[in-house]
Amino acid sequence: MNYTFNHLNFNVCDLQKSLTFYKEALGLEVVRKKEAADGSFILAYLGDGKSDFTLELTWLKDHPQKYDLGEEEFHLALTVNDYEASFKKHQAMGCVCFNNEAMGIYFINDPDGYWIEIVPLKR
Repeated sequence: MNYTFNHLNFNVCDLQKSLTFYKEALGLEVVRKKEAADGSFILAYLGDGKSDFTLELTWLKDHPQKYDLGEEEFHLALTVNDYEASFKKHQAMGCVCFNNEAMGIYFINDPDGYWIEIVPLKR
């Protein structure tokens, strides 16, 4: 048997705010969407246009409160070809939450508090 990564899920409180953030911060676009017939949920799958991996954003109608992210020890990681420009962009957006200069990486957080690691393409 062979397993291949398919997607990762983040539950979000404000789908439009999250879609805007992921487009502006990381250039991720909606590649498909599923809406429940009864309006109880919306799934938006975001892609990078290069790989088949997607980030699934799940909005649940009956969950208006913030999600408990525990100790935030999990994260999504993306590589970037221009690390310095990316860092400056995210600093200007105010979403850099941790800069690990010793490791040459930094983290941003999305509107719901999920951490996203930014790694230079070549280390």
